[in-house]
Amino acid sequence: MKIRRSRIIITAIAILAVALVTVGGKKRSHDRLSRKSISENLTFPKTFLWGTATAAEQLEATEHSDWAEFIRKNYAGEGKPVAGAGIKDLHLWRENIVREKTQHLKRFKEDFQLMKDLGANAYRFSIAWDRLFPRENATEADKTAVAFYDDLFAELAKQGLEPSVTLFHFSSPAWFFGEKDGKRGWERADAVAHFSRFVEFVVNRWGKNVNVWCTLNEPMVYIYSGYMQGIFPPLEKRPDEKSVAPVMEALLKAHAAAYAIIKKNNPKALVGVTQHTREFAPYRNYAVLDRIIAGKVEQAFIWDFTDAIRSGVLKVTNTDIEKPIPGLGGTQDFIGINYYGRFYIKSNIFAPTKFEIKNHDEKNPNEIKNELGWADFPLGMKNILLTAKSRYNLPLYILESGTAEKAEDDKLRQQLLITHLAETAAAMKDGADVRGYFHWSLIDNFEWAEGFDARFGLVAIDYQNNFARKKRKSFETLRKIITQGISPADYTAAAAAY
Repeated sequence: MKIRRSRIIITAIAILAVALVTVGGKKRSHDRLSRKSISENLTFPKTFLWGTATAAEQLEATEHSDWAEFIRKNYAGEGKPVAGAGIKDLHLWRENIVREKTQHLKRFKEDFQLMKDLGANAYRFSIAWDRLFPRENATEADKTAVAFYDDLFAELAKQGLEPSVTLFHFSSPAWFFGEKDGKRGWERADAVAHFSRFVEFVVNRWGKNVNVWCTLNEPMVYIYSGYMQGIFPPLEKRPDEKSVAPVMEALLKAHAAAYAIIKKNNPKALVGVTQHTREFAPYRNYAVLDRIIAGKVEQAFIWDFTDAIRSGVLKVTNTDIEKPIPGLGGTQDFIGINYYGRFYIKSNIFAPTKFEIKNHDEKNPNEIKNELGWADFPLGMKNILLTAKSRYNLPLYILESGTAEKAEDDKLRQQLLITHLAETAAAMKDGADVRGYFHWSLIDNFEWAEGFDARFGLVAIDYQNNFARKKRKSFETLRKIITQGISPADYTAAAAAY
């Protein structure tokens, strides 16, 4: 009897194991490239936009933003760490570096010349809301800030660089988070009106020069980091997706308002948002819960927001929220893709909502990862572009892609450029309407909670030598791709690492 019962149990476990492997969720691919070699040069259309991407808060001196206030509270001067500081090693940097970030305000012409040397024809950047409207009751935009952006747009035109403007890239005026009727920031009743005033000014002043607009950069990163993790302003730690839905709703309303303002000024302009995308993979293919949660995380983190813009209805994964937003539906002309590799989902069957997100597989010593521990996964670029095509059938712009690596001979970044752009070409061959690639970033800059340690630049900044610029070897790699394409020899060499 005991033997028979044991056999039944073993049989049941075997059947369950087969079921878990064959049904449900995402599978983790062991391939990292769609091909190991190419037979001819990979080139891109003549109309393709080639550029680099930056954000105002990360390279400009911004004195009146929520981030500037956060930095001041974190910084106590060189060698004096602040207890509980949230920005990595900020105290190790001189005060002028913390304030000026990159000296871009003084050196933007030098930086634009670097772009021309690269062979770029476009530049993605954001305009600092707090610099234009440093006070809530300001009746007109700050003249010094306006003059700077006037000069910036004029220099872009002179250099033949097409501007691509982001309106909200994580940073807001500090006054925006002053409490009003019990609400702060995006949840204030007047939030969209304030944002619209800023957008109106930008569009009316410089809109004639801009054909590609990004209203919001990575809204779910902003929400997750600022309202759940508490590592970005406003430094909140809300418990779940439902608790941050009001912020999602406000950002969607802000996007819709900005879309209407831009289209009124220039109906032919292309307007969208850009999402931070990853290949979310199960940590263990055999664990069905890993696989199911990986799919849920991808939907919630990447697609919930753009699905809402398509339909006009905000639906938040794993909640009962279903809220129509007037004027929202259909307000995107392209899908922006920021792609940074692979994350892994490791579930806990005893606490399904307490899953881990791992930025690399520590069981695989051969996995390629950058200095932040992010797993490199070129095939994910093709996958995400084709997924976006199948979901929305809209033009696509890669508005960010890059990696953290300090070395002058930055081999990982060189490999990344070749392999990721080869996967982009493969996606285009399969029908994805990709119209541009903007590398993150042109120069090293202030990387939010990572401070100045994470170096994403094609061009290094020597912070000990008055912000001097020095090209890394990846600069030449991208220049060669832009001007000549990807050769079979270069691709084979890069692919060999995988």
